[in-house]
Amino acid sequence: MISYKVYLKRLIDLMFVFAFAILGLWLFILIISIYLITRQSKVIYRSNRIGKSGTPFAMLKFRTLSGNENLPLDKRRFTLGSVLRLTNLDELPQIWNVLKGEMSFIGPRPLPVEYSTLFSDDQNQRHKVRPGITGWAQVYGKNDISWQQKFELDLYYVNNVSFLLDLKILLKTFILVLSFKKDTSLREKKFTG
Repeated sequence: MISYKVYLKRLIDLMFVFAFAILGLWLFILIISIYLITRQSKVIYRSNRIGKSGTPFAMLKFRTLSGNENLPLDKRRFTLGSVLRLTNLDELPQIWNVLKGEMSFIGPRPLPVEYSTLFSDDQNQRHKVRPGITGWAQVYGKNDISWQQKFELDLYYVNNVSFLLDLKILLKTFILVLSFKKDTSLREKKFTG
């Protein structure tokens, strides 16, 4: 449905952003206050990602690892960061990316810019739509499936974008978030092409 993909999807994204701004602002304030009380350095983490049509942008997250990059990832954890990862609340700042039009609530997860030269022509098709905070691959395995499976699920989404598919992904995302499934993202292997 072209009208949904081109117009309504963006309108729904903006409605969600403004609804969250009204109803969820307290959550942002609470999380930032905890960062400040616990004296964690740098509240926001910026990661350069590939957006729609291959355009790079800075994706925002709450910082969940200490800033000491000399340590291995598992040694850089801290309590608040682990809680945010477990509850997926570390993704909340991406609402700003949605407001700016760099992301959608639902779409393929944006990948790091260093991967941009590694995609095949088929894999590059995932950049025909805005990347999402959650997506088809996230609700069907996230970091526990192979890169090949992720790309297949992303391409399925790109070729079948619809209101009903987005609604299905949204419902599955709520179920996953409420299940508090253990975060395995720090063990994910890098994409090598």
